[in-house]
Amino acid sequence: MHEATITSALVKTLLAEATRHGVTHVKRVTVKIGMLKAVEPQALSFCFNMFAEGTIAENAELVIEHLPPIARCRGCQVQFKVPKFKFRCPDCDDTNLEIIQGEELFIDSFEI
Repeated sequence: MHEATITSALVKTLLAEATRHGVTHVKRVTVKIGMLKAVEPQALSFCFNMFAEGTIAENAELVIEHLPPIARCRGCQVQFKVPKFKFRCPDCDDTNLEIIQGEELFIDSFEI
């Protein structure tokens, strides 16, 4: 379960940032996760609750925003949302693509 490793790092980052800003309680955490990361939301939520226990983020609501894969064709420069993980340009049928969204994993915000 790679969600445990991911969540451990997210909670450590959250706690470090909260401490840096003098925060004593976190009510909500919003994370953005690209769909290409293949993170299971229920597992992430479970792990978040486990790692946040006993910290200033205990009982905080975890909000997960999924970012769909978006690519740009290197041949014709068309930018498009990748449908059903079919990595092929809809205009020129090329497979030489640059992924410009969908691999992210970060804390977008936290509320106190």
